Parts: sequence; C-alpha cells; structure tokens
Amino acid sequence: MNKIENESALVKEALRVGAIYAAKRGVGKIESTDSINDKITYVYRLLVHDKLIQPLARDQQDLPRMKHKLALWICRQLPADHPLMSGSQSNQSREAGSKGPKAGKNS
Repeated sequence: MNKIENESALVKEALRVGAIYAAKRGVGKIESTDSINDKITYVYRLLVHDKLIQPLARDQQDLPRMKHKLALWICRQLPADHPLMSGSQSNQSREAGSKGPKAGKNS
C-alpha cells in the first residue's frame, strides 16, 4: 500500500462527498456527532455495496486500508485541476482510473 500525498485531506473530501452520496441515495445521513471511524466504515461499506470500489479482503478490513481505499476513490472522482490533485502520486492513482459512476449521481 503506497502512501498517497495529501491522503488525510483526500479522506476528508471522500467523507464529505460520501455523505452527500448517501443522502441522495436516501440510505442514511452522517451526523456531525458520528465518530470519524464510524464515518469511514459507513462510507466504505456503502461504496462497496454499490460496487463503486472493490472490497478489501476480509482479513484486511481495517481503518488504515479503508482510508486508503477512500482516498483512491476520491482521486478518481475529482477533476484533474482540483487543488487536492496536485500530488504526483495522486495523479498516478487517477490515471489507473475507474469506470464507475461519479459520486454525486444517483444509483
């Protein structure tokens, strides 16, 4: 697992976009009182359920790996000129690409 430049900022953005996605899908609402670990787990599981990201192996489902998956997912959703996409490693992740729908669209 390679560390992505700006990973913590990308995870924050992934949680923000994931909360909007969940609300538009009508599957739940992330509250400001929810713990960060709960938010990460919820958004990760929602994206896996909707087949927007590939799930981690059962024995590898821990918070650092979930955060990494969320950071990779948001890298593919953000436009190339987004301020968080300035890191070269983030751009490499983006080039790997995803054929999945954008986060803001209804499924």
